[in-house]
Amino acid sequence: MSFRKVVRQSKFRHVFGQPVKNDQCYDDIRVSRVTWDSTFCAVNPKFVAVIVEASGGGAFMVLPLHKTGRIDKSYPTVCGHTGPVLDIDWCPHNDHIIASASEDCTIMVWQIPENGLTLPLTEPVVVLEGHSKRVGIITWHPTARNVLLSAGCDNVVIVWNVGTTEELYRLDDLHPDLIYNVSWNRDGSLFCSACKDKSVRIVDPRRGQVVAEKEKAHEGARPMRAIFLADGKIFTTGFSRMSERQLALWDPENLEEPMALQELDSSNGALLPFYDPDTNVVYVCGKGDSSIRYFEITAEAPYIHFLNVFTSKEPQRGMGWMPKRGLDVNKCEIARFYKLHERKCEPIIMTVPRKWCYEQAWQLNAGVDTLKSDLFQDDLYPDTAGPEAAMEAEEWVAGKTAAPVLISLREAYVPTKQRDFKVNRRSLLQESHPAPASARLSATAPSATSQAPATPAISSGTAGGEGAQIAEEVLREVASLRALVAAQGERIARLEEQLSRIENGDV
Repeated sequence: MSFRKVVRQSKFRHVFGQPVKNDQCYDDIRVSRVTWDSTFCAVNPKFVAVIVEASGGGAFMVLPLHKTGRIDKSYPTVCGHTGPVLDIDWCPHNDHIIASASEDCTIMVWQIPENGLTLPLTEPVVVLEGHSKRVGIITWHPTARNVLLSAGCDNVVIVWNVGTTEELYRLDDLHPDLIYNVSWNRDGSLFCSACKDKSVRIVDPRRGQVVAEKEKAHEGARPMRAIFLADGKIFTTGFSRMSERQLALWDPENLEEPMALQELDSSNGALLPFYDPDTNVVYVCGKGDSSIRYFEITAEAPYIHFLNVFTSKEPQRGMGWMPKRGLDVNKCEIARFYKLHERKCEPIIMTVPRKWCYEQAWQLNAGVDTLKSDLFQDDLYPDTAGPEAAMEAEEWVAGKTAAPVLISLREAYVPTKQRDFKVNRRSLLQESHPAPASARLSATAPSATSQAPATPAISSGTAGGEGAQIAEEVLREVASLRALVAAQGERIARLEEQLSRIENGDV
C-alpha cells in the first residue's frame, strides 16, 4: 500500500519575492525614528510616501514612483504638522489625496500636485481637530467618498466627513485603553479594532455599538493587530502568554474559540498583516524582522496555510503596500511591498511563476510577434477594487451600504516597449534577406514602386542594386546599435561597481 504525501494544490504555493536592483530603490531617505508601531509608508499607483525625520515638527516625503535612485537632501517634504507624523494613508478614490496623523493631535489632508512636489507643502487642504491626545491611526472608508476614520491615544475613534470637516460619529466609550489598529470590512459597514486590553471588537460606527467582542484574543501583553477578510472573518496577530508570536483566524458568529491558531517564533517585533482580498493571501511583516511570511486563507481546515517566506539581510523599519491596480500584470506580479531600511526604501516584488513567462521572455528575445492579450492571467487577477467611490458620504450616513466598484485589470496587460522594439528590428532584418525582395522594395522604395508597379521592374539590375544598398545600410545600423548597447552595458557595470564600493565604505 502506498503512503505518498498529498500536497495541497494552490496556484500561490510557489510565489516568490524578489527585491529590485539598487538603481530602482529610493536612497538616502531618513526614515522616521519615532516610537510607534505604524507602517511609516503608504503607496498608490502614482506615489510612494514615507514618514521622515524632521526638526521642529513632523514631515513626510512624497515621491513619484519613477523617481528612483538617490534622493537629494533638499527634496521638498510635506511639513505642516508641529509634532512628529505617526501615520499616513492615501485616499483610495483619489491618487493625489493623502491624510496624515500626528502627535500634535491633528489630522491633515493634503493634495499632491500631478508631478509631485517642487516646493515644500505646508498648507493642507483640510485640518481636522477633535482628539485631545496624539493621533496614531487613520484609515479611509473603502467605498464612501470623503469618509475618514481616526483613532487617538485618548481612546477615541472619530469618523469624519473630510468634504465638510465635520465629525460624523464620535465613539468615545467603546475602548477602555490604547487602540492598536482599526480595519474596515469590505463594504465599510463595520470595522474591527485591536486594543491594549487584549480585546478584539467589531463595531458598527453608524449605530455606535460593539456588535461582537472577543476578550483575550491573544494573551500576551505586546501589541496585536486585527483585520477584516473579504468573507467577514477576522485575522489577528499577537503574542502568547510566553511571548511567542501568533496568528489566529476568527469567525464573528462564534468568537469563543479561534478557527485556527498558529505560533510563529519568539521574536518581539509587532506583526503587521497585509491582506489581498482578490487572492485571499495574507502577508505578515514583523517590525525589526528581515522577512515577509505569507499565508493563504481557505474555507477548509486548517484554514491558514503557510506558503513561503521572503528573507533578506536588512531589518525592516516599516512597510508599504501597493494596491492591486498598481501592479504589473504582464509579469504575474500579485503583490509589491516597499520595505523601509534606515536610509532607503526598497521595492520587493511578489511573483507567481508561470511557464508562459519564460516562454514569453524567449519569444521576445527571438523577436517573435505571437504574444497577445489572451495571455492575461484571469485566475491571478479577478476584478479588483477600482478608484471610483461606490457612494457619497451623505448616502453612507443615511444607512446605505455598497460593495467596492470593481474594475478589470485586463486592460493593464499591454505589450512592453522592449518587445515592440525587438519586433520592429526583427522585421527589418527579415526585409534585408534576398528572398522577399518584392516586399522589401515595396516597403522601402515607394517611389520606385509607384513608377513601375509591374513585376519586371523588380527583377531589374537597378532595383537589385538599390536593395543591396538598403540591406547594407540596415546591417550597418544594427552593428552600430549593438556597439552602443555594449558600451552602455560596460558603463552600467562600472557605475554599479563604484556604487558597491561606496556602500561598503571602500571609497
